[in-house]
Amino acid sequence: MDAIEVPVLIVGGGGAGLTASMLLSQLGVESLLVNARPSTSDLPKAHVLNQRAMEILGDVGVAEDIYARGTPLENMQATAWYAGFAGAEEGCGRKIAQLEAWGAGFTNPDWIAASPRPSTNLPQIRLEPILRERAEKLAPGRVRFSHEVVGLRQNGHGVTTTVRDLDAGREYEVRSRFVLACDGGRTIGPALGVEMEGARDVAQEISIHMTADLSRWARDPEVLIRWIWVADPGSLCVLVPMGPERWGPDSEEWVFHLNYPSNDPRALDDGVIEADMRQALGIGDHPVRIHKITRWSLEGVVASRLQVGRVFLLGDAAHRHPPTGGLGLNSAIQDAHNICWKLAAVLGGHASESLLETYEPERKPVVQQNVDCSVESALNQMSVGQTLGVRPDASGEQNWSCLQRLWSDDPSDRAFRRAARRALATQSMEFNEHNVEYGYTYAAADAAIVPEQDTRPPSPDPRRIYRPSTLPGHALPHAWVEGEDGRRRSTLDLVRPGRFLLITGERAGDWADAGRVVARDLAVALDVVSIGHTDGDYFDPRSSWVKQREIAPEGAVLVRPDRFVAWRSLGACDSPEGELRRALSHVLRREMAEGAP
Repeated sequence: MDAIEVPVLIVGGGGAGLTASMLLSQLGVESLLVNARPSTSDLPKAHVLNQRAMEILGDVGVAEDIYARGTPLENMQATAWYAGFAGAEEGCGRKIAQLEAWGAGFTNPDWIAASPRPSTNLPQIRLEPILRERAEKLAPGRVRFSHEVVGLRQNGHGVTTTVRDLDAGREYEVRSRFVLACDGGRTIGPALGVEMEGARDVAQEISIHMTADLSRWARDPEVLIRWIWVADPGSLCVLVPMGPERWGPDSEEWVFHLNYPSNDPRALDDGVIEADMRQALGIGDHPVRIHKITRWSLEGVVASRLQVGRVFLLGDAAHRHPPTGGLGLNSAIQDAHNICWKLAAVLGGHASESLLETYEPERKPVVQQNVDCSVESALNQMSVGQTLGVRPDASGEQNWSCLQRLWSDDPSDRAFRRAARRALATQSMEFNEHNVEYGYTYAAADAAIVPEQDTRPPSPDPRRIYRPSTLPGHALPHAWVEGEDGRRRSTLDLVRPGRFLLITGERAGDWADAGRVVARDLAVALDVVSIGHTDGDYFDPRSSWVKQREIAPEGAVLVRPDRFVAWRSLGACDSPEGELRRALSHVLRREMAEGAP
């Protein structure tokens, strides 16, 4: 049997696998990606890309293409709930409530201050080809579709994987140091005894991807996701534009989501589903071309283990989310971001293999939080229906009477309207969960950081309010600074691929000198910059970095290659070289040389 030797084998060519391939190529690590399917996904399921994910995709050179193809910011400022969509009933299609979403099209000051990258929206069917093209350009011949894993075994030195070329009908072996399982949990995880734990079969969902002109009914161009309460059969449906050339009410394509009770035989019949879709939307025989009907179960599960020996689970192989909040694909991209710099450090001889053991303790709490938030948001959407009094066991007339109370002038309905408004406002837990999307931290005891006690007051809302910090385990805060050339750039852009960054205060020359010495002695890629309002390698003209840095002018912040803070010193110390050497050695899981300062 033919054999290929490669440092890293990536199994799966979705968001996680393609991102990992691009990141590893950028870091100079050779990899091979195999994917059983002949092409990228034909499902438009995942579409929202949050700020943190777009920063990562910017690193690998695809962000601008994604923004160009994605939803214009003015068409994704909000989400809204409606009483029906089209129909003869008085008030049908009336907007019940509207909430800002994902930074209100990058107009919310908190989101603008957090990152130079706005969130965007691009369906997976159009995102993945962009990622694949870039991955193939960075690693020619090393991204292989229609190549299926049929066996895997590992020992203390490496992994041997048997792969079948489905087009050629032959098998070959891949011998690698490590494997990234990005296969959706179909093959690798189950073969290694990994179980998915959490809520299953929360609801049975049907997604209909279609081409239709719905512009006469789909008002409100600023609204991306429309939540439609349908009186008959008393359920909540969802309508999302899919572009590809026009967005807002003029979108050429749409995805419509229907709910069915578990084990409902109606959900198995495409003809019934189309009829139910037409009835729910109230569009009768309006021209519609259906591309695909997809059946799926709403679940929120996390893998029992994210690392098994030399195999690491990423993306849907590690966690599967309800679509509420759009955290699934974003989490997958962030999984790859966490593990790839560590693989590069180990394979480059700069870190011990035990650094890789920090992947699970860092990522598992984050993805568990993401799954929990997604499930909670989905359940909250369902509870809103209870507040509105819309029930599947009620008649269409009864449900419509409840919906009409939302705009009634009857004084007796005032309390009902207030309760409905409060219930709908709580769904900001899904559309304004800024700290969940952007403020996640790596604070586990065995994370690749030098831990420090958090003495700040508790956040008034840890789900919605993002508070930047240089506390170890937090992501580096974004601030606009100016170089000697006068060009403005983000502090995030000062972190170069595969390299640590030591940011010192304007009066921290000892830390800067120590950084250069320790980087040389440990053979670690480390850049050193100073930032201050009136002095430094970079100037902080608005004091936006000074407001967030939490260190004195004599202090320093050490940032990992994935832009998470690894260690900091609030001020000066007696032995900066020794402190920094200990910090880097701890993060990289390297033994300190005997007699080192």
